[in-house]
Amino acid sequence: MSRTPPEPVIGTFVIDMPLPPPGTMGPPTQYGWLRRECPLAEVRLPIGATAWYATRYEDVRDLVADPRLIRPTINDWPPRPDRAVDDEPGLITMMELEGSRHAALRRALAELFSVRSIRRRLPHLRQSADRLLEEFVDGGQPGDLVAGFLEPFPLLAMCDLVGIPYEDRAYFLPRADAALGAMVTLDEGREVTAQLRGYMSSLLDRKRRKPADDILTGLVHACGHGNLDGESMVGFGLSMLVAGYRTSTMFLADAVVALLTVPGQYARLRDDRGLMPGAVDELLRYIPVMNGVVVLQAVEEFELHNRRIHAGDAVLPVLAAANRDERVFTDAERLDLCRADNPHLTFGRGAHNCLGAHLARAQMTVCLEALFERFPDLHVPHGHPPTWDDASPSKSPLTLPVGW
Repeated sequence: MSRTPPEPVIGTFVIDMPLPPPGTMGPPTQYGWLRRECPLAEVRLPIGATAWYATRYEDVRDLVADPRLIRPTINDWPPRPDRAVDDEPGLITMMELEGSRHAALRRALAELFSVRSIRRRLPHLRQSADRLLEEFVDGGQPGDLVAGFLEPFPLLAMCDLVGIPYEDRAYFLPRADAALGAMVTLDEGREVTAQLRGYMSSLLDRKRRKPADDILTGLVHACGHGNLDGESMVGFGLSMLVAGYRTSTMFLADAVVALLTVPGQYARLRDDRGLMPGAVDELLRYIPVMNGVVVLQAVEEFELHNRRIHAGDAVLPVLAAANRDERVFTDAERLDLCRADNPHLTFGRGAHNCLGAHLARAQMTVCLEALFERFPDLHVPHGHPPTWDDASPSKSPLTLPVGW
């Protein structure tokens, strides 16, 4: 794919979906041009389908909360002529739930993901981080921080909070990654749907027989009240498997890469922890993980930027592009750990805004504080760069060799 944006003959072309430059987290170089010249572009996705790609802040902010757009399952979109109606169970997570069922599930989870509840878990999160880093040190230098810490830490946190057995990770992780990567590997993502649903249904049955102090047990006890039903509980569990862990891993890994590669940033935050709350939100804004991973589908026709979006069309409000919009963020391309005005859209907006926002911030805070205290001189050794999956729209390092 060409890394140079096409000439701005708006309305006459379909461009390939913008990808980050090879060997980097990104963002794609085309963001600025698209925001200026073609804020709603028709793009060709890696799976061959086309979609409307929105890059300006105000458009993305409005689209993610627009009731004319819903999130389709990977079984339902893009449509296949050979697919019989309802011949496969859908991978329905919280993002695909709508209406009263979605509202009932969020009510049941609100306190469990509240600031107060997450704050109570901070000592346990820190213990997990310190234990993993102690094991990581034993492996010697340079060590791969992704495999040794940045992947297992959010996975442990998610499993402990939700009640998903950590020891089952060899089964559910590759299937969850296939579902999350459906933008690139659609057929594989569809194949694992039934397996993930079966795993989560079995796990909920275990919670009924043997309750524990976790979120899934709480949902099992609440099932039947209001509009909270079994399918909604399965949807929550699938959300945690598919996005609750892997997205956190990507943000944590990219945050560490950013702090280590933007001169002076790791030391600055290490030495002034008072910056941490604002710095965490700035990292969430700056890191371009949310590059075209929110796929919505129009349920009715409407117009935007003189383009007609038809019912059934896919729309990609690109959160990562909105977070770099120079109309909203001063010096938007710069990582500014002291940024005061930061209305980033990383956690979405509207009815489907991210329920785990407080947990995500807590995980990043604990992760960075543990690294600062254990490794004040953490660095990427010369000749040992991170490695990347350059085919993915959303990137974090596959490996991150570090010394200390």
